[in-house]
Amino acid sequence: MSTSIKAGIVGGAGYAGGELLRLILLHPNVELAFVQSRSQAGKPVYATHPDLLGETEILFSADAAIPVDVLFLCAGHGEAAKFLAENEVSAETKIIDLSQDFRWNEGTATANVNADGRSFVYGLPELQREQIQQAEHIANPGCFATGIQLALLPLAKQNLLNTDVHVSGITGSTGAGQSLSATSHFSWRTENVSTYKVMEHQHLHEIKRSLKSLQSEGQPDIHFIPYRGPFARGIFITAYLQSDLSLEEAQAMYKDYYKGHPFTLVTDQNPDLKQVVNTNKCVLYLQKLGNMLVITSLIDNLLKGAAGQAVQNMNLVFGLDETTGLKLKAAAF
Repeated sequence: MSTSIKAGIVGGAGYAGGELLRLILLHPNVELAFVQSRSQAGKPVYATHPDLLGETEILFSADAAIPVDVLFLCAGHGEAAKFLAENEVSAETKIIDLSQDFRWNEGTATANVNADGRSFVYGLPELQREQIQQAEHIANPGCFATGIQLALLPLAKQNLLNTDVHVSGITGSTGAGQSLSATSHFSWRTENVSTYKVMEHQHLHEIKRSLKSLQSEGQPDIHFIPYRGPFARGIFITAYLQSDLSLEEAQAMYKDYYKGHPFTLVTDQNPDLKQVVNTNKCVLYLQKLGNMLVITSLIDNLLKGAAGQAVQNMNLVFGLDETTGLKLKAAAF
């Protein structure tokens, strides 16, 4: 008999919650028990997520009282920790948090511990799949953090991050969440590009900690410039640093590192963002220009950067093939 997992979602009205709903409803091993949203309680989920019309009749609930095997926290930053502090969740329930509340703390290599003693393992499968498989609770990585780490992990594994790393990354408007702001209105965002949080993006904390877990000495400075892009979803990252590796050596090293990871792919062809949107893939492309190694990294911020990676982690925690429910097709044209 196939594994049957009862799942609940807290904060299901946002973009990541909507993508998670889509994945869970199509997952062959998961039964959706409830979707909680204080703002949408009592309404059908398709009223908020029209793409789910005809897929389910489930209503948003005001609370999360039904016992489940796995609880996904899709609430905003700060709200996940608050929810766990104010609500009783069974010790038997696995928790996968998509916020930044439990992703890192200083001096901890792989896990953070919240106030009630729950230990959260950092959920980047390409970094620590075995720890995730044994985990009770998962802190899902940030979207920019996922794309940048996957660009740099093979170098850190071989202690080859020896010079400053320069990174630029452009993200779609869904990365800012569903709430309206001055920089998310269509009339401002369309045909427009701007920077934000230059050199001080919050995801740098988890990126540096992960790299340090592989390369403990000689940590490089990471100079990261994020951009807001005039499109809805996807992240396009370019990282570069000085390297003595030849292109062939770098490609072989990256392909070897990711050979057991089904969602991270090293390509020999210059990629574009449409290859990853609507998938759980990360596509990496390497170039050697003079003494500079250039790594391009592409992900969908709502899937590999959020909901897709959360389902991938759930699969690992419950002993399923990590690709289950995630064999998604990009819309190339």
